[in-house]
Amino acid sequence: MNESKSSQVIQRGCEGCPAHNAANLLKLGVDMEEWDFVVALAGNPNTGKSTVFNALTGLRQHTGNWPGKTVARAEGGFEYADRRYKLVDLPGTYSLLSTSVDEEIARDFILFGQPDVTTVVVDATRLERNLNLVLQVMEITDRVVICLNLMDEAKRHGLIVDERRLARDLGVPVVPSVARYGKGLDDLLQAINDVATGKTQTKPYKIQRFSKELEEIISGLSQKVRGIFPTLPNPRWVAIRLLDGDERIVEAFEKGDLGELTQATTESVDLQAQLSEEQVT
Repeated sequence: MNESKSSQVIQRGCEGCPAHNAANLLKLGVDMEEWDFVVALAGNPNTGKSTVFNALTGLRQHTGNWPGKTVARAEGGFEYADRRYKLVDLPGTYSLLSTSVDEEIARDFILFGQPDVTTVVVDATRLERNLNLVLQVMEITDRVVICLNLMDEAKRHGLIVDERRLARDLGVPVVPSVARYGKGLDDLLQAINDVATGKTQTKPYKIQRFSKELEEIISGLSQKVRGIFPTLPNPRWVAIRLLDGDERIVEAFEKGDLGELTQATTESVDLQAQLSEEQVT
C-alpha cells in the first residue's frame, strides 16, 4: 500500500473497498501500511475475548500501549481469502459511555478509526448483560459481527440460544463459538470477511428511546453535524452525545477530529454556541 493511500480516508461505497480511516488509525497507533482491513475486537471482561484474539492471531501479535495512555494494547494479524487482516484487541468494557479510560479508548477507536469490522465477543450464558455493549457499538457502526462465545457453558447450564433469531433481531451476523476449543472460528472468519468486503450488508437494530420532541431536536442537530462533517458515518450518535454533554465528543467536535481534520473551526464554534443555547432552553 503506497503512502498516499495509507494517509487518506479510504473511499467508501465500492464493493470490497476498506472503510477504515487510515489517517486516524495512525494517530491511534495502528499502521495499516501492509494490511487490507482492520478488525476491532470488543467485549465485556470475562467473555473469552482474549482467547478469540489468540486463536485468530496465533504468534503474529505484539503488545504496546495506546498513544498517550498507560493502558496496554494488543494487536495481531491473520490472513483469510487472500486478504490480510489486522486485529486490534480493545480493552474489555461494559459500555462505551466514556466513564473510564478503557471505555474512552474503545469508543474512540470505533468512532474515529472506523474499523472495517467490529467483532463483539459476548458470553452466551449472560446475554442480558452483554447486549448493552452490543447495542452501543451498533449505534456507532453498522459493520458489526457478534461472536456468541462460551456456547458449551450455556449448554451445560441448560440454556438454549437461537443464534439465527438473535441475528435477525440484531440485524448483524451472529456466530456461535467455543473459542478455547477452536469451535466456530472458521465461521467467524467467514462472517468477518463477508462484512469487510461488503458481501454481507448489515442492518443493525437501533433503539428508539426518545420522545417525539427530542427526536426532532436530534434529527435537526444530526443534519447540522453532517453539514460540517459530510463524511461522518454516524451523525445521529454524535448528536446524541453532544446533547448529553460528552466532553470527549465535544472536544473532538471543536478540534475537527470528527471529520477529516481539515474542517473550518469557525463553523464548529458557531454550531457549538447554538448547541449551548438549545441545552439551556
